[in-house]
Order: sequence, then C-alpha cells, then structure tokens
Amino acid sequence: METASAILINRSRLSETSLIVHWCSEEAGLFKTVAKGALQPKSPFAGRLDLFVTCEVVWVPSPKTDLHTLREVHLTHPRLQLRTSYLRVLAATYFSKLVDLVAEKETPLGGIYELLRLSLDYLTEHDPSERLLLRFEAKLCSELGLGNDSRGAAALLHDVYHRPLPPQRRQLLEEMVKTPKQESQDNRDFA
Repeated sequence: METASAILINRSRLSETSLIVHWCSEEAGLFKTVAKGALQPKSPFAGRLDLFVTCEVVWVPSPKTDLHTLREVHLTHPRLQLRTSYLRVLAATYFSKLVDLVAEKETPLGGIYELLRLSLDYLTEHDPSERLLLRFEAKLCSELGLGNDSRGAAALLHDVYHRPLPPQRRQLLEEMVKTPKQESQDNRDFA
C-alpha cells in the first residue's frame, strides 16, 4: 500500500456506485484511483471526495494499469470557502486542469504541487484576478523549465505541449470582465 498527502483535482463516474478520482501529490505526482462504492450512502468515502480538498490517501497500486484502488481517505484541508464563489471554483478548475495537462503522470511534482496548493489556498480567501492567472501560468512555466516567452506563458504552454489550454481559462477571463473588481488592500497573491 502507498500513502501520500494529495489534492483531489478531478473525479468521474466509473459505475453506478464507483468513482475514478484524480489526485495531485508532491511525492506520487498525478495518479488515479478507483473509489469502489463511493456513491453508496454508507460508504467510508462519503463526503470526503470533493474537488480541491487535500487528503491523506492510502491506495493499492495496480500492477497492470494506471488505475489504482483507493483504500482510505482522511480529509486534512477541505477548502470550504473556495466554493462560495463561481469565479474561485472556475479558477481552481483551470489551475488543476492545466497542471493535469502539462505534468508527467506518476512522477514527483515538487514545486508544481506546491504552486497548486498555494494557489488553491489563496482562492479560499480571495477572488481570482487576471494577475493571479498570469502569475500562475508564469510560475508553472518556470517549474517546468520552459523559460519565458514575449507572448506570455499561456502561449508558451500551448506551443510546447501542442494542445489547447483548458477552456476554463477563457471562461474565467470572460467572467472576470463581467464581475466588478473590488479594491484590494493587498497587492500580493499566492506567492
């Protein structure tokens, strides 16, 4: 059995009662687990498999596939405040999907995990801004060793990985234009 502290970054239904859960961990990297029976009323996973929570995870590695079996989940950081704003959830979704797009699976992530963790923690107390979005992308490029591009980090990520960026980026920028900006006493963001 393996254990790690991990952030739940995505989940999807596998069957009527089970979920596929995607995790991001500093030590184990990006990995997927099957939460058997997670959707049953008396499941030991009930109320613990929400997006963007941090948990202590115990799983059994699969010898044949990249889909492992989830055994235990202990909630350590629920980030409940993040769910109070559509913009915060949209930003958290974009950050998670972008990390999932560019990071190598099942490889220690180090700084990339820390960047995601700090960003999600920041979003529990603050609404996202364009500055936050651009800074996240730039720091991600730096962690990946990609350097800088005069067109911006988003263009660099697109060019290097030959995939479109997650659609939540465009949606977030459009929603931020619609939402009135609040004056901040603090000109800092997550790092």
